[in-house]
Amino acid sequence: MADALVCHFDDETESSLRALRERLGEAGIDVPDERPSVTMARAGSIPAAARKALRGELELLSIPDLWLHALGTLPGDERMLLLGAVVDTELLAVHSAVHDALAGKVKNPSAYYFPGAWIPYCALARGLDTDQLARAFTALLPPEPVRAAVREISVVDTRTGDAETLLTR
Repeated sequence: MADALVCHFDDETESSLRALRERLGEAGIDVPDERPSVTMARAGSIPAAARKALRGELELLSIPDLWLHALGTLPGDERMLLLGAVVDTELLAVHSAVHDALAGKVKNPSAYYFPGAWIPYCALARGLDTDQLARAFTALLPPEPVRAAVREISVVDTRTGDAETLLTR
C-alpha cells in the first residue's frame, strides 16, 4: 500500500501518546519515531481527483475527538501494540462519509479499512515478538484513556512519508 488517509492530533494528544511510547522504550521496546495517528483509509494510490473530493467532504463534516483507551493487538504477521479508539456513531458516520467520497476514485483500496471492517487505533509499537508484547502490556497497564483531538487529516505516502494536508482544524 502506498497512500493512507490519517488523522493527526493536537500537541497535547501527541505528547500523551509519545509519553506512552517513552514508557515502552524504558521497558526495552523499540517504538516508531513517527507522528502518532489513526488511519481511516489505505489504497495503492489516492489520486488528485479523489483528494479534491475528499477535501470537500471533510470541510462539511464535524470531526469528533477520539477516545483512545483500549490497549490491544491485532491478529496477523506483524504483532503490534496499539491503543484502540472507542467506536461510536459519530466516528462511524465520519468514516462512512470518507469512504463514500473515495469510492471508485482510488486504486487498490485496502478492505481492512472499509466501513464494517475498520478498527481505529494508534500504533504504539510494531514488530514485537511474544516476550516483547508481554513486556509492552506490562509497561502500560492499566491503560490511561487519551482524549485525542483531531487537528489535521492528511494523505500520507507510506513509502516516503510525504504528506498532503486535506483539513486543518
